[in-house]
Amino acid sequence: MGGNRSSHVPDPFAPSAWHRLRRRFMGKPRDLADKGIFEKLALIPFLAWVGLGADGLSSSSYGPQEAFLALGEHRYLAVVLALATTVTIAVIAAAYSRIIERFPHGGGGYVVATHLLGKRAGVLSGTALLVDYMLTITVSIAASGDALFSFLPPEWAVAKLPFEVAVIVGLTALNLRGVRESVVPLVPVFLIFLVTHVALIGGALLEHAFDAPRALAEVATGFHEGTSVLGLVGLLALSARAWSLGGGTYTGLEAVSNGLPILKEPRVKTAHKTMLYMAISLAFTAGGLLVAYLLVDVRFQDGKTLNAVLSEAVFADFPGGPAIIVLTLLSEGLLLMVGAQAGFIDGPRVLANMALDGWMPRRFGSLSHRLTSGHGIVLMGAASLLALLYTGGRVSHLVVMYSINVFLTFSLSMAGMLKAESLPPAGERRHPGRIGLFAFGLLLCASILGVTTYEKFAEGGWMTVVVTGAVTGLCFVVRAHYRSVGRLIVTLNQKIPSLPPLPAHLPGKPDPHQRTAAILVGSYGGLGITTTRDVLREFKGLYRNLVFVSVGVVDSAAMRGEGDIEQVRERTHETCGKYVELAHRFGLAATHSASVATDAVEALEDQCKTLSRTYPDITFFAGQLVFERERWYHHWLHNDTAFELQKRLQLAGQTLVILPRLVRWTSHRPAG
Repeated sequence: MGGNRSSHVPDPFAPSAWHRLRRRFMGKPRDLADKGIFEKLALIPFLAWVGLGADGLSSSSYGPQEAFLALGEHRYLAVVLALATTVTIAVIAAAYSRIIERFPHGGGGYVVATHLLGKRAGVLSGTALLVDYMLTITVSIAASGDALFSFLPPEWAVAKLPFEVAVIVGLTALNLRGVRESVVPLVPVFLIFLVTHVALIGGALLEHAFDAPRALAEVATGFHEGTSVLGLVGLLALSARAWSLGGGTYTGLEAVSNGLPILKEPRVKTAHKTMLYMAISLAFTAGGLLVAYLLVDVRFQDGKTLNAVLSEAVFADFPGGPAIIVLTLLSEGLLLMVGAQAGFIDGPRVLANMALDGWMPRRFGSLSHRLTSGHGIVLMGAASLLALLYTGGRVSHLVVMYSINVFLTFSLSMAGMLKAESLPPAGERRHPGRIGLFAFGLLLCASILGVTTYEKFAEGGWMTVVVTGAVTGLCFVVRAHYRSVGRLIVTLNQKIPSLPPLPAHLPGKPDPHQRTAAILVGSYGGLGITTTRDVLREFKGLYRNLVFVSVGVVDSAAMRGEGDIEQVRERTHETCGKYVELAHRFGLAATHSASVATDAVEALEDQCKTLSRTYPDITFFAGQLVFERERWYHHWLHNDTAFELQKRLQLAGQTLVILPRLVRWTSHRPAG
C-alpha cells in the first residue's frame, strides 16, 4: 500500500486546477502553426452581416420609436421621417464603403481621423468609439429587456434589470471563446427576426393598402394644418429634431470598417457585400416601421414598446396571432442581444489599435489563447454593466449618450475623408462625386450631433461628454508615460559598453551535463545585453552554457494574416541568433529556445520546463526594469512577466533569478 502511494508522485509540471478549468471554459488554444487559422476564424459576408450588422438592424427596435415619439401630435411627418431615414442610411453606408477602400486593414473612425486629421483628432474619435461600443452593449441589452418584458405579465418587470445584468455577463463569457463561436449560434435568431419583421411591416402595409388614399389625404391635411400653425420653418425644425433624436437608428453602420480584420478574403469585397446587406435591411426595417406606426395609428402604452403595440395590432387577427406576436418580440429581444456583439467585437479592436499606438495600456493589444482581445472584452463588459446600473436600463437615456458618441465619430470620419478628397496628393485628380458625398455626410452627421447634444444635454448628454472627455484625457496621460519610458530605454541602450570581438574558433554546442544559465530575453538591446553581462560577472566561471529563451508575442497587430505571424517568428529567431553570437563573444557555448504565442508568461513557462528536462543543472535569469519612483498604475501600464514567471517556476521547483535594472526619471517634461 505504502509503495503504491510513493509511485504516484504529483507531477510538478502538470497544469494547475485553475488552468484546467479555464481551458474547459474557454476552449483549447488556437494553433498558431495552423496555416488555415485565418480561414477558420474569418467571417463570410452572411456571418459578418449577423455579427456586425445585427447592431444596425436591431437599432430599428428603438431608433424609429424615439424619432416617432418626438413628432408628438404631428404624426403625419412620419412619411418625411421615413424618407430622411432612408437617405441618411444610404449616405452613411456609401461613405463608409469608401472608407473601407481607403483603409482596407480596418480601424474605422479611429484610423481615419488619426491619418487624415492628426493624432489628437484620432484619439478623440477613438475614445468616442470606445464609449460608443460600450453603450452599444448596454443599450442593446436594455432594449432587449424592454422588448422581451413587453409580452410578459407586468408584475415580472422587477426582474428586468437583473435579467439584463445576467445577459451582459453571459455574452462577455461567450465572446472570450472567440468571434466565430459567438456569432454562429445566433444565426437562427437573426433569420427569425428578418422573417417576422418583414411580415410585420408587410402586414401593416397590405392591411391598409385600400386605405392608402385616405392616409395620403390625412397626411396632406396634416401638412397644411401644421404649416398654418408652425409655419414651414417650424415644421422643418420639428422634422429635423425628430430625425436627430432618432439618431440611434443609424448606429452600427460603421461596424464593418472597424471589423475588417475578421472578414474573409478578399476583405474589401466581403466588406462591401456586408455593408450592402446592412444598408438595405436597415432602411427597409426602420423606414417601414415609421410608415407602419402612422398607418396603424400606434400610440405609446406604458410598459410596451411601439413595436409591441404594432405587433398586437397587425397580428391579432392572424391564425395563431398570439404566438406570432410573442415570436416577433422574442426575436427582437434576442436580436438586440446579437446587436450587442458589435460592442464585444469592435470595441476591443479599437482599444487594441489605441494600445498599440501607446494611447491605452499595452496589455489591451494582447490576445488570449483563443485569439480574442480578452482584456478588452472584459473591460467592455464591465463598463457596460456600470452604464446599465447607472441608468437603471432606461433606453431613452442610453440612446442619447450612445448617439452623441456615434455621431462625433461619424463627423470626424466624414471631415477627414472630405479633407483627403478635396486635397489629393500631387498627381491624383479630385473626384467631385466623392467630395459631394462626404460634404453631405458631414452636414448630416454634424447636424444630428449638434441637435442631440443641445436637446438632450440635461437628459444624459452631459454624462457622455464628461466620460468621453475624461477617457480622452487619460489617453494623453498614458501616452506621455510611455514616451517618457521610451526615452529612458533609449538612454539605457546608449550606455551599452563595448563588446569583445568574436573568437576565431566558435565554441561548440552546449553540454547538457554542464551548469547552464538560461536567460529570458525580449528584443536585442540594453536590457538583454546588460542582463547577460551581469550573469557572467556575478557568477564568474560558474556557468559553461548559455541558453537564451524568447517568445514572439502575437498581438492584435499581427492578426492581419498568416504572413504577419511568420514575420513575428522570424524576428524572434533573428533576435535569439544575436544573443547566441553575444555568448560566443564571451567564449561560451550557447543555443536558444524560441516560440511564438499570444501569452508570453505561459509560453515561457512551458519552454523553461522543457529546458529543465534537457539541462538538469539549470538556473533561469531575467532582467526587469525597476522604476525609481514606483506608482500604483505601473502594474497596468507595464507587464510583470518576470515576477509572474518566477512564481510559476518556484511552484515547479525551479529557480528564476531576477536582475533589476534601475531607471531614473529625468527632469524633462514628457510630451503628450
